[in-house]
Amino acid sequence: MWVKWYRRGVLIVLVAFMILGGSYCFLEWKQGQFEQEVSTSQVDENLVIPGGMPVGLYLETDGVMVLGTEAVEDEDGTKKEPAKHLVKAGDYIVGVDDNTIGTKKELQQVIGTKEAEEVVLHLRRNEEFLDVKTGLIDSGEGKKLGIWVKDNEQGLGTVTFLDSQSHFGALGHGIRDTDTNELLEIGDGRLYTTSIQDIKKGTSGNPGGMEGVIVYNNYNILGSITQNTDEGIYGTVDRIDALFSNQEPVPVAAKEEIHTGDAVIRCAVSGKVEEYKIRITKIDWNARESNKTLVIEVTDPKLLDMTGGIVQGMSGSPILQDGKLIGAVTHVFVQDARMGYGIYIGNMLNHVK
Repeated sequence: MWVKWYRRGVLIVLVAFMILGGSYCFLEWKQGQFEQEVSTSQVDENLVIPGGMPVGLYLETDGVMVLGTEAVEDEDGTKKEPAKHLVKAGDYIVGVDDNTIGTKKELQQVIGTKEAEEVVLHLRRNEEFLDVKTGLIDSGEGKKLGIWVKDNEQGLGTVTFLDSQSHFGALGHGIRDTDTNELLEIGDGRLYTTSIQDIKKGTSGNPGGMEGVIVYNNYNILGSITQNTDEGIYGTVDRIDALFSNQEPVPVAAKEEIHTGDAVIRCAVSGKVEEYKIRITKIDWNARESNKTLVIEVTDPKLLDMTGGIVQGMSGSPILQDGKLIGAVTHVFVQDARMGYGIYIGNMLNHVK
């Protein structure tokens, strides 16, 4: 009898163990599956998650960028422009006398407290550092340099890809100052959530644009921007789920796989990420500008009806062909919004390796 009950007891324990162990294994399997869905650490090095999502961009310059100089009236009404020919548009002011300068506010505060008639500006010009001595103008409202400056840039663009290390690439071209056309040298930058509110349709001679709402607060930060290059902006996404939920990775195309003919772009002009038909009409591996390697034509009737073709804000929209990521939209032809340029994806991926 004891043996019989012993066997029953062992059987009950074994069954319970199998049930609990099976449940544990099932939960572990589901957890692993979930992690694969939301974490890019599981993505093969030759796979990336394509984007198409609009994002808000905020870049802080590395120093205070000079836009130009102007004449300022002193207390006697005499116009003076002491910094003319000393500083150039595109210079960065990184210090005044013994003070380090990082923002326009810091520059204004330092200059406003100066009692001397001259200061030494510490400048970065391209890769060079130089010091220039310039006069200060007492305008009656405080001391002034007579220099126009800026310390940040804001805008809207499209994310191209996310790699296995949570690095992103976007735009496919650099962010330049609108006054000087100089590529901004950045010290810091952030990605923000945004939503498209309106589309201005492109017409001949007048490129359209995407208009979005961007709230620059900590709650809406998606990640950081660390590079601003001629081939796009790059950084790290912290809130992957907010941008790339339910997105499947795709292979990256090699140069020899790309051909003229049908392809698609991904963008969110409708309010959600969708694919639209295009044609690649020309491939120029020797293009003078690397972000103009591909010539593309929008052929999708739905996209043409909504936007007229390519509009500002679509820069960075991924281009896919034969199931592989081959590049990103970078520019629109001003005289024909259906046409534009694209960059080869390999040139963008070089910045995140």
